Amino acid sequence: MKQLKVRGALSLLTILAAVVFAGIAFASPAAYAQQAGSSTANATGGSAFKFLAAGIAFGLAALGAGFGLGFVGAAGLAAISENPKMQSSVFIIVGMVESIAIYGIVMMFIILGQS
Repeated sequence: MKQLKVRGALSLLTILAAVVFAGIAFASPAAYAQQAGSSTANATGGSAFKFLAAGIAFGLAALGAGFGLGFVGAAGLAAISENPKMQSSVFIIVGMVESIAIYGIVMMFIILGQS
């Protein structure tokens, strides 16, 4: 049991370190030099944080939907095995859990659509 907690803490720290590294790497304004007056778009400054925020929004929503679907799917299969008439209710609840990932996609597009 203790080994499982240690593995969970290590995986959480790894994810956190990757997010911090990506934030530092993409947010440095001196990463790419360009000529004055150039109209090419680059991913420095505030736009880098938009991409990072969009990725985090969708990634966490998909992660939450995955965990929720695992728990709801297991409980739903147990309920259907006891009472087959529960199948439609289980499908409705599974659809509600999957909508969390759809909300994450919508939020990603809202974040990326801002100017």
